Amino acid sequence: MKRIFYLSTCDTCKRLMKDWNLPESVYQQDIKKEAISSDQLETMHKLAGSYEALFSKRARLYKERNLAQTDLSEADMKALILEHYSFLKRPVLIWEDQIFIGNSKKNAEAVKAFIEANREE
Repeated sequence: MKRIFYLSTCDTCKRLMKDWNLPESVYQQDIKKEAISSDQLETMHKLAGSYEALFSKRARLYKERNLAQTDLSEADMKALILEHYSFLKRPVLIWEDQIFIGNSKKNAEAVKAFIEANREE
């Protein structure tokens, strides 16, 4: 599977995706329009190793609900990600058995290098 989970309303996601020059073989899933399924989240979890790695503490709802004051379990994070797309750290790129999560500079550079190294002829 080659799929990127992103928000079309997120300027950072759009900038990164343009910079990465994703091949057409990568399915682009706008998580606001096409919600993340439980199966998709399970796949992400298996590749990432935890829901915490996928969970965004920068989400507006995280602050609004004062979740920083709560000790969230892995199950809580899973439920929140499935409840609202903004709890997913994004973008998330899955390329076969590789996963890249978030928009940190280090991750963005790793994705770009990975795509260049694996570009289909």
